[in-house]
Amino acid sequence: MKQLMLALLLIFSGTMYAQDKVSWTVSYNDTENQLEFRASIAEGWHLYSQFIQNDIGPVPTSFVFNESTAIKWEGKVNEPTPIHAYDENFEASLDFFKDEVVFTRKLTPKSKGTVTGYITFMVCNEIMCLPPVDIDFSVTIP
Repeated sequence: MKQLMLALLLIFSGTMYAQDKVSWTVSYNDTENQLEFRASIAEGWHLYSQFIQNDIGPVPTSFVFNESTAIKWEGKVNEPTPIHAYDENFEASLDFFKDEVVFTRKLTPKSKGTVTGYITFMVCNEIMCLPPVDIDFSVTIP
């Protein structure tokens, strides 16, 4: 029983630690008609692209949107060009971001409403990776 409690504590603390390495801000840009997902990444850490080209690699960043009748989606979530470099943790060249990255998704508002969903992401530094976490988001579309 003590081993189970210790394992749960380590998993929980690792998840909480991962949440401290990336700070997310989600907003609606009415000029561009798009959601913007800004990730501020702690120094020394990196966040993976949505498009990992490696089967043995990390969990890619992903975005899940709950159904909403208030909007019509225009395409998928876009990301800027990532850093493509060798990752010691996975012994492969992978795509990732450092410092800050903004993901975007275009939409056409049909009416006022709220967009909800969650972001799944994983972070690593040069020595270790933290377990993937899910972060809920909610954005009001005026």
